[in-house]
Amino acid sequence: MNDGALNIALGLVSSLISAAGGWLFRTYLWRRQLRRKQKFFGLSNGSECLLVVNQDPSAPGRSVQRYDAFALLELSALIKECGARAEIVVHDVARLGFGTRTEFCVGGPGSNRRTEAHLRSLLPGVEVNTDHENIPDGLAFTIGGQAYRISKGVAEYALLARLTAPESDRPVFLAAGQRGINNQAAIRYLARHHVQLARQYGSDGVFCLLLKVLSSDQYGPDMVEVVADVTVEATAPR
Repeated sequence: MNDGALNIALGLVSSLISAAGGWLFRTYLWRRQLRRKQKFFGLSNGSECLLVVNQDPSAPGRSVQRYDAFALLELSALIKECGARAEIVVHDVARLGFGTRTEFCVGGPGSNRRTEAHLRSLLPGVEVNTDHENIPDGLAFTIGGQAYRISKGVAEYALLARLTAPESDRPVFLAAGQRGINNQAAIRYLARHHVQLARQYGSDGVFCLLLKVLSSDQYGPDMVEVVADVTVEATAPR
């Protein structure tokens, strides 16, 4: 073998080694990120979780409001990425404890009895006016003595919480908005910012965030800002 052929062979071997090393490093990073995501959501490979859905109060039967259906689709993609499986349960038949499986509960207490139970037992400091009449405090959240009133299509609110039962590593994720589009906004925020949330609160931390959804009539569920971390106020006795 002459020098030219030897140099070409050495170059090819070096390129193969570099490519293999890069692939192994990227695979390592991907697996580490996946493990962190699985830990935060309590979803290991092959595990099962619950999707507790509400019902559209304006439609008969067991119809799911379309924005809540969109939220379920986003959750399904996230669950699939973690290698887990989901069981969908309607809120008024979800007579189950919590802590044995990860649970995603979508919808406010006016349309989701499961959310109402979680607020009562886990977030007693949160009051929600479920009155749908055209009154100033209709659908308002009251947390720590502060009322957060809805301005439809302009400024609306949603709670996003990660809660755990004692001695359990399977969390309950609660997305409770004043309107269906706010539920989807909270789920989308969770899907996009779970890495930052895990860093801030830990992979097994408890938190309750108050989110504001801006101009939903124009921008849908994408314009979201964190108003405050209300964990202390929300978990305090009423």
